[in-house]
Amino acid sequence: MIEPQRDRLAIAILALGGQGGGVLADWIQDVARAGGWLAQGTSVPGVAQRTGSTVYYVELARADATGRLPVMAQMPVPGDVDIVVASELMETGRAILRGFSTADRTTLIGSTHRIYAISEKAAMGDGRGNGDRIVAAAHERSRRFIGFDMEAATERSNSVISAVMFGALAGSGALPFARELFEDAIRHSGIAVASNVKGFAEGFEAAQAPVTMPQEAAPEVPSPTTEQGRALAERAVASLPEPALAHAMHGLHRLMDYQGADYATLYLDRLEKVAALDTAPFELTTELARHLALWMSYEDTIRVADLKVRAARMARVRGEVKAGDGQLLHVTEFMHPRLQEVCEALPAGLGRMILASKGVSAFLSRFFRKGRYVKTTSLPWFFALRFIASMRGLRPRSLRFIEEQQRIEAWLATVRHEAFRDSALATEMVRCQRLIKGYGDTFERGLSNFNRIMAQHQAQPQTSGGIARLCELALSDEQGMALAEGLRVA
Repeated sequence: MIEPQRDRLAIAILALGGQGGGVLADWIQDVARAGGWLAQGTSVPGVAQRTGSTVYYVELARADATGRLPVMAQMPVPGDVDIVVASELMETGRAILRGFSTADRTTLIGSTHRIYAISEKAAMGDGRGNGDRIVAAAHERSRRFIGFDMEAATERSNSVISAVMFGALAGSGALPFARELFEDAIRHSGIAVASNVKGFAEGFEAAQAPVTMPQEAAPEVPSPTTEQGRALAERAVASLPEPALAHAMHGLHRLMDYQGADYATLYLDRLEKVAALDTAPFELTTELARHLALWMSYEDTIRVADLKVRAARMARVRGEVKAGDGQLLHVTEFMHPRLQEVCEALPAGLGRMILASKGVSAFLSRFFRKGRYVKTTSLPWFFALRFIASMRGLRPRSLRFIEEQQRIEAWLATVRHEAFRDSALATEMVRCQRLIKGYGDTFERGLSNFNRIMAQHQAQPQTSGGIARLCELALSDEQGMALAEGLRVA
């Protein structure tokens, strides 16, 4: 589709840090100049919500009949943008909110994949923005919307997302230049030409197709790799209802990795006791299979250290930054363990003694007041974290382990009690586990909210809807004011 010819074109590019938005802006200017147009590019860095979000502005123009040169703008003006290119779905939404895309004028080109903002990740509940609403708004607030998963196209072509965006721009027909000029701009840059041309082709073809959203594939059910694991999997198949099996298999795999076969066996023991009380459609057992595994694999210093130095994690990081085989990669983490987390990883008696002694706690706390930057790819820090991770065998004697098992058993006792008379109520109590996550202040705040809801039920029995409402209130704000009000009127 070739857009109507104009003597001036305004293009806004919204990209995150590291996505090559500046390179894309340069390529567009190279194409325009090769086509006999004037071109100017500017950029305005944004805040570092997702490794930085920047607006690049490119304006293209031709001299008028008298030969006079135009005066070009420094920034996109709402209502005066012909083309918007966005590297991610929320960036597309941001362009719409800022008024860059208008229904009577703008060709809107955006990726439909997500890179979650810090505010979305830090939310107590599901803080993700609604992608379907953004796509609907994109259709309403643009003359034409082109949307597809640019991240997937980047991976298929082993390229960079800026090349895919460039191809989508060329394929849209919104610029009056032949495809060859776009490809020549990539070749003239001399940077990763083969892969960038391939990425360009992916974007060009995708721009001709209808809007598509990424499809989330169901996680593959892990297959056991040890005799103990196979025995537990066979036992689960024999003793659990079919709807709960997928979650149960994931739970067994997770807990085998977390603490070993004995701990995974305890998980299955606990799950079977509740399954014996459940009836079709077995929603209670299905929910418990997921939430029990999450609680039993709580995050402590041992778990965090283990995950930080795993070979699979390092391989994933290398892939994300596209590090070559011959390139060195340095990874620096920010860590801030508190004295309490350290004591919780110690044998229960020792941990309690330190925390109970004001003098000892005050002395040791001085070493844990500030966070520190840890280069996990350096030998000293790698071995230090590997040593902490090797304490997994001591975890069952740790203060945190003992406390968590007591909490879990109390929770399961309540669930089993309620399952006799009201399966829906027991299911909502299982779902309350989602309040408990992370470590440090996040964990303590979630546990406090969980305990307040359980205490309210003990004092004044709630319905399944009442428990669900209190849980949603607890997830709605960090200060707990909504939950406090909900408990007051419950």
